[in-house]
Amino acid sequence: MKFTKMQGAGNDFIIINNMEEKLSVEKLGTLAKRICTRRLSIGADGLMLVDAPTEGGDYKMRFYNADGSLGEMCGNGARCIARYGYENGLAGITQRVETTAGLVIGERIDERQYRIRLNDISKINIDEKITVDGIERTYSYVELGNPGLPHVVMEIPGLSTMDKEELRHLGKELRYNKKFPKGANVNFYEITGRDILTELTYERGVEDFTMACGTGTGSVAAVLTEKNLVSGNDVHVSVPGGELFITIKKDFKNGSVKDIFLTGPTNIVAEGVVTDEELLL
Repeated sequence: MKFTKMQGAGNDFIIINNMEEKLSVEKLGTLAKRICTRRLSIGADGLMLVDAPTEGGDYKMRFYNADGSLGEMCGNGARCIARYGYENGLAGITQRVETTAGLVIGERIDERQYRIRLNDISKINIDEKITVDGIERTYSYVELGNPGLPHVVMEIPGLSTMDKEELRHLGKELRYNKKFPKGANVNFYEITGRDILTELTYERGVEDFTMACGTGTGSVAAVLTEKNLVSGNDVHVSVPGGELFITIKKDFKNGSVKDIFLTGPTNIVAEGVVTDEELLL
């Protein structure tokens, strides 16, 4: 079974061309849980499979979290798979990628930089209240696509210097809070300059902080654009794995967020054959 290992801003993925491998969809969750386990197998934040399109796209992207659960979409994963699609002749410079959450448009900027148009916002609630460990906090909630990929967005002043274990506890409490029946990716941020942010995501399905979360970064920028705290024009977001950029186009009629574009680096880490002797398919 051939695979490609890629990462985008530190968010790492295993990509398998299922048009060639023809793996049963029923077994993909089990496969993801095994080969995404670090130290015991290849290790990654998620597994992506390239499959035949069914809705007019160039190809279908199936995304599985490291815990084996099916994910609606993954922003940095989509950027990586767009490069894979281009370099393997599946699509051109601009491409249409089918995801569980809907169609995503990918674009090659240069050899390693790729941009995607994220799924449309299907739900956004600004400045809601939630109590965690007896402390009332303000958050915003965003879902991208249909079915919606859920994100909690919360400002944390002094984010870069805050105790990591305290943050991890808060992230886990929010991720499993009963207010979010689907669970949520929890995105902490701090504004550090004009259109400059620092962001850290506790990711659903990984159940820990990741080096980056593209849909989370887009959700943070969308909320801050709605609140007029950033311009939405080439917003610079620093994440543990590198730098990402968000550009937002607003609806001409009402000024609300319409299109979210995520740009950042991709890196082909390895290509090879899965030889895991404990992998049962």
